[in-house]
Amino acid sequence: MGDTGREASHSAPGQEPTPMPRLALYALVVCVLAVAAAVVSFVQGNWLGVVWILLAGVASNMAWYYLRKAKADRATRPVTG
Repeated sequence: MGDTGREASHSAPGQEPTPMPRLALYALVVCVLAVAAAVVSFVQGNWLGVVWILLAGVASNMAWYYLRKAKADRATRPVTG
């Protein structure tokens, strides 16, 4: 189904870091788009921007959670090789 980036996580110390988890990347994109939508809403004088700010907060928390989860998974994974 495509490259998931799993092979890079077994690299030796000092090599390139593993790629950002896909769900964290999607949540970060949603966060940035929600902030942009909020700015546009407020500039147009529409109070619907408050909803976009709330969505940006949820998305940023999701991105933070998935990044921390991936870091914890890498720390607890047994080293083989």
